[in-house]
Amino acid sequence: MSDAPLRPVPQPGILDIAPYLPGKSGAPGSNSIKLSANESPLGASPKAMEAFRAASEHLDIYPEGSSRVLRTALGEVHGLDPALIVCGNGSDDLLHLLAQCYLGEGDEAVMNRYGFSVYPIITKAAGAAIVMVDEDDYTADVDALLAAVTPRTKIIWLANPNNPTGTYLPDAEVRRLHAGLRPDIMLVIDNAYAEYVTAEDFTVGADLVREASNVVMVRTFSKMGLAAARIGWMFGPDHVIDAINRIRGPFNVNLPAQLAGAAAARDSEFNDKLKAHNAQWRDWITAELDESNHFRVIPSQANFVMVLFPDAEHAALAFETLRERGLIVREIGASYGIHDALRISIGSEQAMRGVAGILKALVKVA
Repeated sequence: MSDAPLRPVPQPGILDIAPYLPGKSGAPGSNSIKLSANESPLGASPKAMEAFRAASEHLDIYPEGSSRVLRTALGEVHGLDPALIVCGNGSDDLLHLLAQCYLGEGDEAVMNRYGFSVYPIITKAAGAAIVMVDEDDYTADVDALLAAVTPRTKIIWLANPNNPTGTYLPDAEVRRLHAGLRPDIMLVIDNAYAEYVTAEDFTVGADLVREASNVVMVRTFSKMGLAAARIGWMFGPDHVIDAINRIRGPFNVNLPAQLAGAAAARDSEFNDKLKAHNAQWRDWITAELDESNHFRVIPSQANFVMVLFPDAEHAALAFETLRERGLIVREIGASYGIHDALRISIGSEQAMRGVAGILKALVKVA
């Protein structure tokens, strides 16, 4: 009898990977407000929507393969060399490609314990091992990250600001982390929420990318109103950009996304409005919930807040109560192991006042 399998078999370790769990949505047709995916509360840039609609006249042709129009716009807006930018189908696409290029069997990648849940997935999919290190009060600990480095370490994954905690490392700490790494270890700075940061000691790390040969900066348009378009981009050294371009899909960013992204990048008026709205209501809900001894809101620099409850039971009750009232927030116990917390995206004024009112009323009942 043959020992050959009866069907195709995935590579070792693939079926051991826990799949990514997206934020929940309300039932189709419901009036639920989704505060579980960190989407823009103000929609998309009107200029981006206009560009997207215009692209519908050209759906019969392939997009330009290098996303030149988008890279040019990003270079102009952020003061970067477009030749050192590569675009992808969301930032997740680029993170996957980095793992595929720079990780393999026997390698290790290091991350903080409550870092973005995609990092373990892409690391294990590449055949490498993920090493999680403890944090300092829900903030990445530079000393702990450096202590976890071994001869097998090839990548440090750093979400800055971090998802799901909202905490960040100032520029000086990011530089201290980089200074402690061997030159063959890549520091991946994932700036998915950079557009919302108001802290004066934060930088996106572009200068560090220019100065070093082992740092890349990954960004996304998803949090600034174009989540459906799936647009990500990376700024990095020429040798990294060259490697990624060799294996990415030849048309990995569609034409409507390229044109909408370019328009969105240049729409500073809309982007400033989105940032101001977020800062106002992020600070407001933090202060409202912090007034009660029942909650602890972790100070956030992103477009969400993580709220800690007395225990997992209280968090579950809060989630269900909000859901019943049409407000869908994010449970993060299964994905991140923080069972006594909920992550709440910053939404409209109505949504924020609704969340705060329901949670504060729940305390009075308890």
